[in-house]
Amino acid sequence: MTTLPLPAVPVDGGLSQYFQQVFKFPVLKAEEEYMLAKRWKEHGDVEAAHELVTSHLRLVAKIAMSYRGYGLPVADLVSEGNIGLMKAVRKFEPERGFRLSTYAMWWIRAAITEYILKSWSLVKLGTVAAQKKMFFSLRKLKGRLKIMDNGELSPDQAALLAKELNVSESDVIGMNRRLAARDLSLNAPVAEDNGTEFQDTLVDETPSPETLLADGEELNYRKGLLRDAMQVLPARERHILTERRLKDDPVTLEELGKTYGISRERVRQLEVRALEKVTNAIEESVAEDAR
Repeated sequence: MTTLPLPAVPVDGGLSQYFQQVFKFPVLKAEEEYMLAKRWKEHGDVEAAHELVTSHLRLVAKIAMSYRGYGLPVADLVSEGNIGLMKAVRKFEPERGFRLSTYAMWWIRAAITEYILKSWSLVKLGTVAAQKKMFFSLRKLKGRLKIMDNGELSPDQAALLAKELNVSESDVIGMNRRLAARDLSLNAPVAEDNGTEFQDTLVDETPSPETLLADGEELNYRKGLLRDAMQVLPARERHILTERRLKDDPVTLEELGKTYGISRERVRQLEVRALEKVTNAIEESVAEDAR
């Protein structure tokens, strides 16, 4: 998979041409994607795998651009995302009935976020889930709460952010200082040969309004499918599936078992049953829409 001839990601910050190239690859229909995935999985057809990868390079580009504010070259983020995409194609199971994009986006995000965490050597960030969540949520939360990203936080701001993130104020202050220190490197060169700065790579590289509209419509469609499918579940199964599969920090089987007065194994069985029901309901809805 790593030897597939993908378009070369430029290292000089000039990504516009690369994005134009990857957006020329056709988007696969569901049945085309299924057959290609079967050819790769059952027969090791590298050409089929290559077509699956190239048809989703635009997804990698879109996700990589959403992480461009961390002071790292976008080209590196795209390259790491491509590695995540290839891992997703390798492990994709088309029989489950979901599209590759739904499955691959988690692998792509995981590859990019791990690269960002490893690259922030000055931060020396730990690997626990709470620290990772704070790392990627603090800047977004500051924007939502209209807290200026200009350095030191006031005591009231630190307290508010700590409450929202469910961490200590000292953790928020420390992470904010690290993020602010890293921001100073936005004008650092990403290519020594031509003096290109990271901030230069942000010009004219945002998705077009047409792409944003299409992505929004696709997201709303998927949310609608999931919302309608969840209605087929009894209240207890719906709550268990939500707590276990739809939250950033899933609740443990043991905690849910205590809530309902049942064993961990029984909670696991209910979770599996609920997931099967939702999957079947989504498949039926998609089939009806395709008619």
